[in-house]
Amino acid sequence: MLGGELAREAMFYRHEAQKDIVNCYLCPHNCRLKKGQRGKCGVREHSAGEEGTLMTLNYGELASHALDPIEKKPLYHFYPGNDIFSIGTVGCNFACGFCQNWSIAHNFERVETIASTPEDIVKIMKNRIPEDQRLGIAYTYNEPSIWFEFVYDTSKLLHREGMKNILVTNGFINREPLEKILPYIDAMNIDVKGFNENFYQKHCGGKLAPVKETVELASSSCHVEVTNLVIPTLNDSLEETGHLVDWLAGINPEIPLHFSRYMPGYKMELYPTPVETLEKALHRAREKMAYVYIGNVRDNAFSHTYCPRCDRLLLRRAAFMTKNEGINEDHNCRDCGKEIYVTGKIKG
Repeated sequence: MLGGELAREAMFYRHEAQKDIVNCYLCPHNCRLKKGQRGKCGVREHSAGEEGTLMTLNYGELASHALDPIEKKPLYHFYPGNDIFSIGTVGCNFACGFCQNWSIAHNFERVETIASTPEDIVKIMKNRIPEDQRLGIAYTYNEPSIWFEFVYDTSKLLHREGMKNILVTNGFINREPLEKILPYIDAMNIDVKGFNENFYQKHCGGKLAPVKETVELASSSCHVEVTNLVIPTLNDSLEETGHLVDWLAGINPEIPLHFSRYMPGYKMELYPTPVETLEKALHRAREKMAYVYIGNVRDNAFSHTYCPRCDRLLLRRAAFMTKNEGINEDHNCRDCGKEIYVTGKIKG
């Protein structure tokens, strides 16, 4: 239940000169809240007490959990072929009309949650997840950054136990909290939903610049992959794709890039992205990026990993199942010897 017994004081806020106002600076919205008001995320509230405290209402409230293939996040180059225990809560600091998880991100007041402490999560990992599937936790489904306090506490515990922490995120977080949690994060898939500010403001209720900063900072600290949901007429031009690719290649041309197919849902009813559009984006990206994929498409030959040097098939994927066809134990191509950007042991 949102705001239940586990609710606690939030991090990253300050009182303004006016005593009845607090400023939350977890994300770039920097919400100014009067007593009783919640931030744009819907889960951080200025409590009505005399002092005025910002509370994180979703601490420990699990709305969804599952044991997933790691490729489903999508992460194609982080422990390929392994499973990851995925958990999520409610709320989001974006307002995307094309949201795929809108029921827990936005219309969540009646969502039933399970109250769990970070210690509970560690016990689940140790007692209920088979050892060969105990890679770690992916914080996903909704936006994990607005679950910051719980993710931070849980990730520290898992880190001590030698397990991995993964964020599947929109990247809309301020630098200070990001720097605080990054030492405990092993991998991130970051959504770059478009590559122009107008798209972010009009269709996401956010800004592009902080997302770019998150990618740049995280890529110097942990394994990073980027997803771009391609939406017809809104962010699907080859010119915009080119700008995205040029920027990402400037950070690291080996960051895996996933172009995901949009399907109508929630508040958006545009036609599904033509596969041809995705293929054009992929070929444009492969001019500068080593590992580029198409997602959310059936019978997808563009989900496999090929050697950037000799084009040998390295990792074959079908229905989130991965088979190693050409990478040796040292993560080199078996044919030409090129070092392949893969983090962790390949399973399959």
